Parts: sequence; structure tokens; C-alpha cells
Amino acid sequence: MCKFWLWASVSLLMAIPPLALAHVTIESREAAVGGPFKVVLRVPHGCGTSPTTKLRVRIPQGVIGVKPMPKPGWQLDVVNAAYGKSYRMFHDPNVSEGAQEVAWSGRLPNEYYDEFVLSVYLTDELVAGSMLYFPVVQECESGVHRWIEIPESGKSASDYPEPAPGIKLLPKR
Repeated sequence: MCKFWLWASVSLLMAIPPLALAHVTIESREAAVGGPFKVVLRVPHGCGTSPTTKLRVRIPQGVIGVKPMPKPGWQLDVVNAAYGKSYRMFHDPNVSEGAQEVAWSGRLPNEYYDEFVLSVYLTDELVAGSMLYFPVVQECESGVHRWIEIPESGKSASDYPEPAPGIKLLPKR
């Protein structure tokens, strides 16, 4: 009887797809438009057994006021550019430029897990009920993961080998 339960347990574990827990994800799965949001990118592994050396995130349109959290031992680079239009954020009616990409460079061994944090503002322009994706490129000492695949209509992130992490947008509070 004991051998049966051991066999059943091992069979069940082997049936779980290995990539189901392997993606770069965002800790909170939902956020309201028209307000602040803390994007916590979770990195569970490197590339195969190779350590992560850089994590780059592209900031989606309609996300402004980006402030990345520095990480001890990591270099932080921010690429700023014009938004193409002005946005209203809190009491400032004329926010017209800001971060378009944020990158952390350092070393995260494959054996460890870490989080990379951005404080952002989700503008009123974003549509409640839709998904908002933050494409991420994870560079390693050997290899790269491009978590940049945005699902087409009728598909979900699980339909792609390297889906972009995303959140569902909720109505303004």
C-alpha cells in the first residue's frame, strides 16, 4: 500500500509542467487604474543552472511615475524618454516624460530567488478589465529568457513558453 502512495505522489509531481512555476511573475495579480501600484517582479531561477546577471523591464504605455527600488550589490539603470503625451499624476497635470525601461545588473545564483521592485502610477488612460503586461528580459551568464510574449485575444499566458508578466486592471477606486 505504501509503494502505491509513493508511486501516485511521484506520478502527480511529474504531471505538473515544469514551466508552470518557472516564469518571472508579478506578485499582485490585480491593480486599479488611476492610482499608485507596487510592481514586485519575482525571479525564481536563472537560465538552466546559470546565474541571472541582468533583469530588464519595459514600462508599458500608460504607466508613469516609475521609481525603481535599488538593490544592494546591483547596478540600477533607467532609460527615460518622452511619453508622447502629457498625463495627470496626483497634483501634477503635466507629466510628459519618464522611465521607459529599468534594468538591474548584478548576480543572482540559480539556487536563489529574488524580487525586483518598481513603484508606478497607473493612469486613467488604462482600460479596466484588460490585462497590462510588463515585458522582461532576464540575462544570465550563459543564456537568456525573454519573458516578452503577450497573449493574443482568446489565449492566456499558459499558452506561451515565455509569457510577459501581467496584471489585470481593475476600475478606479
